[in-house]
Amino acid sequence: MSEEVETPPFAEIVNGALEFTIPIAHRMGVTAVDVRRGFAATTVPIEGNGNHYGVMYAGVLFTVAEILGGAIAIATFDNSEFYPLVKDLHVFFRKPAKTDVRAEARLSEDEIARIAEEAAATGKSNFTLTAVVTDADGVVVAETEGLYQLRAHGK
Repeated sequence: MSEEVETPPFAEIVNGALEFTIPIAHRMGVTAVDVRRGFAATTVPIEGNGNHYGVMYAGVLFTVAEILGGAIAIATFDNSEFYPLVKDLHVFFRKPAKTDVRAEARLSEDEIARIAEEAAATGKSNFTLTAVVTDADGVVVAETEGLYQLRAHGK
């Protein structure tokens, strides 16, 4: 009889790590709500994250989207061999956010395979991740395009 291996609760892992690895994101209230192979979604509340115009501060919108690259990497690649880093990120502000927001991004299975193969062969692999940030009504308030890298430990 084989034992069934339970999938780790990746959202809980990301949320636990945020407090220590990116304390400012934790203080903002950035929360991973769905993290699985090739997909991540995060949220952040409007409360405590507003600016002088009464809308969400731009840096908070950036952060809730940027976190997705690390979250996806945690759930998708071997963390004992590789870690993610962000190399560049462009944010496109579409509408003012007056409510809590949700950010989502995904990688295709083909892209996951390419990244894993290249990182195994060379010690690193760049990948582009696009994210969409929506408000409580589903209105797109920001979009990002980030250049991330999966890098072998010690490289």
